[in-house]
Amino acid sequence: MPNIKFKNVLFIILGAAIFSFGFINFNVQNELGEGGFTGITLILYFVFKWDPALMNLILNVPMFILGWKLLGRKMFVYTLIGTVSVSVFMKIFQIYQVDIGLKDDMFLVALFAGVFLGAGLGIIFRYGGTTGGVDIIARLVNKYIGWPMGKTMFMFDAIVIVLSWTTFLNSRSMMYTLVAVFVSARVIDFVQDGAYAARGAIIISGRQDEIADRITKQMERGVTILKGYGHYTKEDREVIYCVVAKNELFRLKSIVQSVDPHAFVSVSEVHDVIGEGFTLDDKKQPID
Repeated sequence: MPNIKFKNVLFIILGAAIFSFGFINFNVQNELGEGGFTGITLILYFVFKWDPALMNLILNVPMFILGWKLLGRKMFVYTLIGTVSVSVFMKIFQIYQVDIGLKDDMFLVALFAGVFLGAGLGIIFRYGGTTGGVDIIARLVNKYIGWPMGKTMFMFDAIVIVLSWTTFLNSRSMMYTLVAVFVSARVIDFVQDGAYAARGAIIISGRQDEIADRITKQMERGVTILKGYGHYTKEDREVIYCVVAKNELFRLKSIVQSVDPHAFVSVSEVHDVIGEGFTLDDKKQPID
């Protein structure tokens, strides 16, 4: 049995609830399309009046059969939980719908649809799950044909949106669907990376040992010394690399400037950090 974490399961269910709330109360209520298997359930609902909660499960059963080995046991369990939870919450929100009252403002509908669907999927992805569907297809195509997963997912989404346009979407709703899909993609990235973003600093100085000592002692941050070579000077140089929290960046710069005002400092965003000081404490234990 794979090592299934209760915390991951809880957040995957939470993500499924957020996703399903947005899907029913924004997409379904306002006849807005979507990409992927979710978009197919919308087509089947608006054309044939088939229950999207049931169709979500039926469409994903073949995907589970095809992809259970490819996903690995843990991810398969998380994906199963995510997919079933989405269908369950879809049914709940169909029964207990909330009248948002934004029919006359489709821009807000598209915006909030993108935010809710993106936030829900982002949480599910961040905690190791998927909602099946296109994700599994993309993994299979990547394995057996070699196409990048992003290319397959984009092509599938594009086909579904075009089919939606030829079935139940008018041109206006089609445009708002594209807005929702764009917002959803951005929110997924934001949630997966986290609102928190660290900063990685590369520091080149002739006084690297003193700078590294002060960062370690004053900021209690780890420092790595890399071996570098100056192409212009033709000299070997030691390069400092360290990762700090976003709110610690000013302090880091101040330390460097106080030791060596002529030091070269390059700072870049670090969207995901795993390790001591970020996800582990000083005893190498996970930080909740």
